[in-house]
Amino acid sequence: MVKTIRVSEEYHAWLTAHKDDEETMEEALRRMTRGPHPSDVAGLLTDEEAKDAKEAVSDLRDRDRDRLTAARDAFETTDGNE
Repeated sequence: MVKTIRVSEEYHAWLTAHKDDEETMEEALRRMTRGPHPSDVAGLLTDEEAKDAKEAVSDLRDRDRDRLTAARDAFETTDGNE
């Protein structure tokens, strides 16, 4: 679902000036606002749920790191066969 928001012309001009060329307005707003403030979401998860979420994020970061290392190694291979 798409929602429309109203902003002043001045804010729109400012946002457009700070938006990366390849970004949509939504992506620029998300990047600039960085999501909800921690106090706004405090208490939404139990301690166990928060622990599980942290572990899931850590696992994803580890997998991303492994993929990055594999890609870097592939580019550093001199003959492309290793």
